Amino acid sequence: MIFVLKVVFASVVISSLSWLSGKKPEFAGFLTALPLTSLLALAFSQLEWQDSSRSVDYAKSIFVAIPLSSLFFVPFLFAHRFGLSFWQTYASGVVFLSIGFFLHKYSMILLSYSDGV
Repeated sequence: MIFVLKVVFASVVISSLSWLSGKKPEFAGFLTALPLTSLLALAFSQLEWQDSSRSVDYAKSIFVAIPLSSLFFVPFLFAHRFGLSFWQTYASGVVFLSIGFFLHKYSMILLSYSDGV
C-alpha cells in the first residue's frame, strides 16, 4: 500500500511541474531543480527501511550525483549555436548523462574506499 501512495504522490508532483512548465517555465524550472526528489526519496527510504547508515550512504551518492547529472543539460546550453533539434539535444544529453553515470560509479568506489581506510 505504501508503494502505491509513493507512486501517486510522486506522479502528482511530476505532473504538476510538467503542467506548470507550460504556464511559467522559469518557475517550474526552479522548482524542478530543487532537491525535491532527494527530499522525498530519502524520507521514503528511511521510513520504509529504518536504516540510518544506508540512508546516509544514499545521501552521499546523491551529493556526488548532483553535479554529474547536470551533464544532461550541457547540450541544451549549446543547442542553438549548433542548430540542434530538441531530440538531437535530448539524445546528446542522455549520452552526457551516461558518461556522468560511469563517473558517479567510479567516484562512489573511491569514496567508499576512502571511508574504509
